[in-house]
Amino acid sequence: MSKFNHKKIMPRYSAIAILMTLLATAVVGKTLYIMTAERDYWMKVAERVKRDSVSVKPNRGNILSCDGQLMASSLPEFKMYIDFQALTESGNDSLWEANLDTICICLNHIFPEKTPQEFRQHFEEGRQQVQKNGSVGSRHWPVWRQRVDFNTYSEVKSLPIFCMPFNSVQTTEDFVVKASFKSGFSVEEYNARQRPFGSAAGRTIGTMYGGKDSARFGLELSYDSILRGENGIIHRRKVLNKWLDIMDTPPVDGADIVTTIDVGIQDLAERAVIDELKLINGNVGVAIVMEVQTGDIKAIVNMEKCADGEYREIKNHAVSDLLEPGSVFKTASILVCLDEGKCDTTKYVETGGGVWPMYGRQMKDHNWRKGGYGTLKLPETLQVSSNIGVSRIVDEYYHNEPEKFVKAIHRTGIADDLKIPLLGSTPARIRMPEKDKTGRHWANWSNTALPWMSIGYETQIPPISTLTFYNAIANNGKMMRPRFVKQVTKNGEVIAEYQPEVMREQIAKPSTIAKMQTMLEQVVSIGLGKKAGSKSFKVAGKTGTAQISHGSGGYHSGTMQYLLSFAGYFPANAPRYSCIVCIQKSGLPASGGGMSGVVFHHISEGILAQNLKLDVKDARDSTSILVPDVKSGNLLAADYVLSHLGYNASNNFTGSYADGSSVWGTAEKGQKQVVLNQNAKQSLDTIPNVVGMGARDAVYQIERRGVKVRLRGRGYVTKQSLEPGHVVKKGEWCELLLEV
Repeated sequence: MSKFNHKKIMPRYSAIAILMTLLATAVVGKTLYIMTAERDYWMKVAERVKRDSVSVKPNRGNILSCDGQLMASSLPEFKMYIDFQALTESGNDSLWEANLDTICICLNHIFPEKTPQEFRQHFEEGRQQVQKNGSVGSRHWPVWRQRVDFNTYSEVKSLPIFCMPFNSVQTTEDFVVKASFKSGFSVEEYNARQRPFGSAAGRTIGTMYGGKDSARFGLELSYDSILRGENGIIHRRKVLNKWLDIMDTPPVDGADIVTTIDVGIQDLAERAVIDELKLINGNVGVAIVMEVQTGDIKAIVNMEKCADGEYREIKNHAVSDLLEPGSVFKTASILVCLDEGKCDTTKYVETGGGVWPMYGRQMKDHNWRKGGYGTLKLPETLQVSSNIGVSRIVDEYYHNEPEKFVKAIHRTGIADDLKIPLLGSTPARIRMPEKDKTGRHWANWSNTALPWMSIGYETQIPPISTLTFYNAIANNGKMMRPRFVKQVTKNGEVIAEYQPEVMREQIAKPSTIAKMQTMLEQVVSIGLGKKAGSKSFKVAGKTGTAQISHGSGGYHSGTMQYLLSFAGYFPANAPRYSCIVCIQKSGLPASGGGMSGVVFHHISEGILAQNLKLDVKDARDSTSILVPDVKSGNLLAADYVLSHLGYNASNNFTGSYADGSSVWGTAEKGQKQVVLNQNAKQSLDTIPNVVGMGARDAVYQIERRGVKVRLRGRGYVTKQSLEPGHVVKKGEWCELLLEV
């Protein structure tokens, strides 16, 4: 081994060390130079190739009906554009010109509203447009001016030029922009809210409004925090002239809410309300259907007449209208008197001739022009909806202590805050009597306040509060809070559940509730609410007809406005649903029972008809024919038909109709079966007996013997001109008379 010569090696190491030191110094120097002198320049370059903290929107949750049908869902919509300058910069001008006619023809098939020539003219206009910087060609020229759904967008995207892949994606606050630099084709993708059932329960479901997809009203607004989810965050880097999305925080999609709305009942209620509004030229129609045991709102209708004469949902009148309810309030007044033991159902009250003076004002019954009702028993005051009868009963017991009456009314729950999850909802307003500072006089009360309050004036109650009260009567006194949403689900799993909520265990004594149930049933069976009833099941409820006040104008400002109501439940003997129908209309005729009651009738019968489960045996009646009538003739054919219909037949022959065989004879109808008897074989030289046969068999039997046949009538052969056994002669005719 040779000796290591360090004198040669060390200089080499030194040279390498010096070179590395110089290189490191240069790198550090360049780094410092970039960090200081060129910092601004490189920051601008970085801005062009990266974007930090880009917000990513989640998918909004769906709103479902009680049986899982979509009532509101988020679907993508697209607006399509062409960038003519990008098309020019990519050198695809000639390719565009070569395919323009094809593109225009295909667009005409997708959008027939425009001809191919109009599409070509439209694109030429965009291509010749001069921009502010002097360049020619629009950078954002619409292919089609309206938003389109995904299927339409896919068709357009598949056309020549447009089909080039996207190489740029940009997320904005309101939409996602996808663009292709080669074709100039770009789209803005929006997250649009769609309602598969159209306007059904529109004011209740709600809608999305505004550039930032903010909820405007309805359940969309009330449950927005659940539906909208949580935004995600990405940062973006440009690599090889393509943007890459790098997820920092993934978005959390919104959850679905399951409402209590039943689409079938909702559609039924809407049609019933609209039909009646058109018939009577009504202004506003409201209907609410509630499930008695749970308080679930199965349908809620708010139809209002628009300027074009059509009816649409403009405002949620069912939860926001603070109007004097009229006679439907009389039920609460009588309930209070009975529950506090002031009187019982045997009490009589004098109503006179239909007009009664009440502290300087006249109280009138609806039939005052016909002479009134005279003396009425307490239940009859509800049956005929006597203003005088109810107001006199209440005034007799509470005139000196009106605050006791109002407190008792509050105990029924009709004025409770129902906490409805809909924008604009408000609890009832029932004025409480108050004394002045001296404590001797009423500050906000008059002698006429109590009588008129007892019949539904001097109060403001939204329809849903009235219905909740009647629902409690149907539910044997238990008041349920109206429920609009019962579950929150995500990916098919229930993550939250809203149980039925009891607001008041008992709004009155059970004995009082039982009496009131009987009286409300009588209102429909023998009183003014007959048109709300049904022949198939029992209905209970109360009619209401009230004049609507016009603020400072009072009740007599211009044309008289009326609120027509019917509130009740069905079936009365085992209540399943409660319902209120309110109609606002101008002028006479105006009848709560005759108009709103009719709508109630259609809704109740329609709902219970949807739930009918009938057995086919129910269709059989005592007059059904269990053994069919069979004509004489080819017995094999008769036996074949009877066996396939499932009827028994007794016979004394063999053979198969399927083989084309024939056995001739007569058919007799027994009690439980048909008896088929074969005739003895007959010579072809004599006329057979064809009485009882059908026309086809009779003609066959006679004409095969060379005799021509004439037919008169239809049905069975009852008479033949040539007697049975007649010897056949050439050229003879046989006339057959047929009767049913």
